[in-house]
Amino acid sequence: MTITFVKKIKSDGSACRKCAEVETRLIKDGYISKINQTVIADERDSNSEGMQLAKKYNVDRAPFFIVEKKDMEALVYTVYFKFVNEVLNGISSEEDAAKDILDANPDLDFL
Repeated sequence: MTITFVKKIKSDGSACRKCAEVETRLIKDGYISKINQTVIADERDSNSEGMQLAKKYNVDRAPFFIVEKKDMEALVYTVYFKFVNEVLNGISSEEDAAKDILDANPDLDFL
């Protein structure tokens, strides 16, 4: 299995806030060693490897993970807790899961 972590550099050159948060979680949760490669999607360069992967897999948000297994179609995850639970067999907290869902769906709000 090969796991690619794609994080974004915004058009103004700054790092994506959510990407930095997810990378910090990967380190804190002890999963960073499971990532085979980290790729940058640079909004200033549509030919950057990460932008090409986003186009190839029809992904419009960052960060995301591409999971490739031999003889299987690649799987793409845009929600950290789902990636951890389904791929790394980890357990994320309900609070983390809820935060990821809200971040992935800006039209939702707290009740």
